[in-house]
Amino acid sequence: MSLLEFKNVSYRYEADESDTIDNLSFSVEKGAFHSIIGISGCGKSTIFRIINGLLVPKNGEIKVGGESIKNRKNYCGYMPQKDMLFPWRTVGQNVALPLETTGGYSKKDRRELAENALADVGLSGCADKMPDELSGGMRQRAAFARTMLTGSDLLLLDEPFSALDFLTRISMQEWLLEQWEKHKKTILFITHDVEEAIFLSGSVFAVTDTPIKSLAEIKVPAEYPRTRECLTHPDMVSLREELIEVLRKQVKAE
Repeated sequence: MSLLEFKNVSYRYEADESDTIDNLSFSVEKGAFHSIIGISGCGKSTIFRIINGLLVPKNGEIKVGGESIKNRKNYCGYMPQKDMLFPWRTVGQNVALPLETTGGYSKKDRRELAENALADVGLSGCADKMPDELSGGMRQRAAFARTMLTGSDLLLLDEPFSALDFLTRISMQEWLLEQWEKHKKTILFITHDVEEAIFLSGSVFAVTDTPIKSLAEIKVPAEYPRTRECLTHPDMVSLREELIEVLRKQVKAE
């Protein structure tokens, strides 16, 4: 069953002479993990902004759970590249923001739910800390906990680990797979890192042309649960080189 359906969607920024997204259709099955790869500026993040309602397409339809997203709230959770934690609020208060926005929760309930969410991502005891007391990886975990508290089955993660150092990024990738397997959410994950894409994803959506008219879906030949050892398997090495070539061709076409 498709959780997300994109049907003949187009979008053009006011300053542009041509569409960024041109009659694009694709779907995402419930519980799936897909990465979207493509060169910088090709429109990957535009897809996310359309899904979460920050941008309104000029035509087409988007459905989540079989219903149009028009005039709906809390149908997806969005985690951008930067953690976006407000420095003047405690970590717990930052994590509880979706509950404040939704309404209907007492201050005590919000704190309890935020503390539970933080414990779930390995940040027990951090609710009263300030964001600048956390490391980069810890801040991203807090941002993920906040995204989870939207209560949405669909999570949009836009290059959430790109600013982290190499070892922290690897650790966060492994941690994210554990969270996905535990909570059974549907994840769309934007990345420039081909190896990250194939390690995390059941299949990869590759942007092959601009404007984006289609997404080439490429299955990843590895079963879950995964360890990083799978990246050394010949099929995975071949896939990595195939996807790198896809990106190279797109750069040359610019």
